[in-house]
Formats: sequence, structure tokens, C-alpha cells
Amino acid sequence: MDKIIVEDLEVSYRVGVPVEERQTPQRLLLRLELGADFEAAARGDELTRTIDYYQVTQRLLAFGAGREWKLIETLAVDIAEMVLKEFRPQTVTVRVKKFILPQTRYVAVEATRPLAKPAEGR
Repeated sequence: MDKIIVEDLEVSYRVGVPVEERQTPQRLLLRLELGADFEAAARGDELTRTIDYYQVTQRLLAFGAGREWKLIETLAVDIAEMVLKEFRPQTVTVRVKKFILPQTRYVAVEATRPLAKPAEGR
């Protein structure tokens, strides 16, 4: 399977268990791997036959507006589900990096989800 990778997209979302931590958006870095077959796009050199990663990044930059999460685990799953629904890759892996513990470079979680297949007979 081919992959489109977005590495360390910087976003500002409200996330954290304590209410005080969620009062101000904080810097997070997102890494996405979108599994897709882009052979047809490459052969024809056509954007319409692949996933437009610019549109994905623009959607992610706005994704946190008016929202908040306690856990970065929930955030990673919410992003994965949105990407699957709106951009239709075969799989998506989302890594969220959070810079909260002073003794670490970052803390991260990663969620991988496949595109749901339609039920048989439908």
C-alpha cells in the first residue's frame, strides 16, 4: 500500500485533563499516514485521483475550533475518524505529540484505523 505522510503539522487545540489546562489552546504536533493506492494518480499525474494533503492539513488546522478534549487518545481517534469519513484513505494512522512533561521531549499517542468496508449484501 502506498502512503501519504504529513509530518509534524503544528496545531493549537484545547486538550488536557485539568480544566485549567484546557483553558488555553496548546501546541501539538500531528503526524498522519494515509494509506492509499495512488498508482492511477501517479500514472496520470492527476490530483483528483489521490488524496489532497493540502486539504487534509487545512481541515486539521481548523479541527480544534470550538472543541476540547481531556485525552490525546480521544483526540487521535477523533482525527482518524474524521479523516476516514471526509478523505477516504484505506487506512489512517494519527500520532499526536504533546509537550507537557518537562522531563520529556514529548508524550505521544498513536491510533490506526481502517476504512470500514460496506456490509455484505448492501
